[in-house]
Amino acid sequence: MANPSALVTGGSRGIGRAIALALGKQGFAVAVNYVNNAQAAEAVVSEINSSGGQATAVRGDVASADDRRGMVEQTLAAFGQIDLLVNNAGVAPDVRADILDATEASFDRLISTNLKGPYFLTQLVARHMIERKIAAKIISVTSVSAYAPSVNRGDYCVSKAGLAMMTKLYAARLAEHGINVYEIRPGIIETDMTGPVKAKYDELIFNKDLTPIRRWGTPDDVARAVVAIATDLLPFSTGEIINVDGGYHLRRL
Repeated sequence: MANPSALVTGGSRGIGRAIALALGKQGFAVAVNYVNNAQAAEAVVSEINSSGGQATAVRGDVASADDRRGMVEQTLAAFGQIDLLVNNAGVAPDVRADILDATEASFDRLISTNLKGPYFLTQLVARHMIERKIAAKIISVTSVSAYAPSVNRGDYCVSKAGLAMMTKLYAARLAEHGINVYEIRPGIIETDMTGPVKAKYDELIFNKDLTPIRRWGTPDDVARAVVAIATDLLPFSTGEIINVDGGYHLRRL
């Protein structure tokens, strides 16, 4: 195969879209995963292909075991192997509810998509990488919510904290096979997910000095971090947390 290949979950919009497009520009053949919006996924595929790259749309809900297998099978059928897995797909709570009022249904939904799904998709793809003896990479996109508690979306925070530990676990297990595993931890990124709370974060960023770098993050900021890993600029690192948060993680006096 001429080009390395990547499977990007949730690749049809927001951060995932930016990652898929950036990888396409770097010469990766990209499987753009989506669940419902086929039109958006095909638009990403078209943009990559029209720029001289190679891409295909792959439908599948990461929360479903059958869909996870289907996503991998479709990617392998298109490209022959998977050199890079980007666990990006994720959902927010339908309702931001105080943890004293939050429901089990919301908790189960977020854990299934944000944690259980990538946990077992990584297992599936890692087995393929080991079998093919590929010096591969696995990246999971988490959130500052992995450590910063928001009591009105506890299920989201717990799912991202679990994903952070998943990175450490797979990094420790897969290093002997030449597979490096990374966590990219975005801060406040301007996407449709943060649209409903834009006014709140505008106030915190521009008037309350929430972050040393006083601007919203963009999907492209996250994509640049993915590209750095994908193009082997961090070969002696694994289990690493790459903060893309404008410095939010700094503890300032």
